[in-house]
Amino acid sequence: MNRIGFVWGVGGILLLLGFAVLRLGAVAVEGFGQPLGLMHWALFAVWTPYMIWAEGYKGFYRAFAPRVVARARHLYLHPRPLHVLLAPLYCMGYVHATRRRRLLSMGLTSMIIGFVLLVRMLPQPWRGIVDAGVVAGLITGIVSIFWFLEVIRRDPASMPVSVDVPVEAGATG
Repeated sequence: MNRIGFVWGVGGILLLLGFAVLRLGAVAVEGFGQPLGLMHWALFAVWTPYMIWAEGYKGFYRAFAPRVVARARHLYLHPRPLHVLLAPLYCMGYVHATRRRRLLSMGLTSMIIGFVLLVRMLPQPWRGIVDAGVVAGLITGIVSIFWFLEVIRRDPASMPVSVDVPVEAGATG
């Protein structure tokens, strides 16, 4: 049950992110299939590095990816059937997390949904350009998860984040 929870937790998140990359990548390719002017290229040149930094580095590498892997390890060490069943949600901080972590996870998800709905209203090629930056950030996030899987494989105690599980669960971080 330990390995199943770990693999399902991290693997489920990687599948979710991979699906988003494929779906948004297709929209980005569609956008770049249209004639692009100087403003389009300028936005692309600024937006994509910004998304790699903001979404990929600050969001994924510095926060989300290490927490996902740390929580997956915690689930590996403390498996419960329901937590293993819901392992991707567990690793994202929706299940068996501190109140603060659950609220942060739900707030971030709500904000992302709001941005997705707004971006869907953009016409092409603008939507494709925005989605290309998001895809670059998501790919950085996927690579970050693999990076932290290697970090935890080499030295499990070296994870730079708390697992944010409730204190009554017997773990403080």
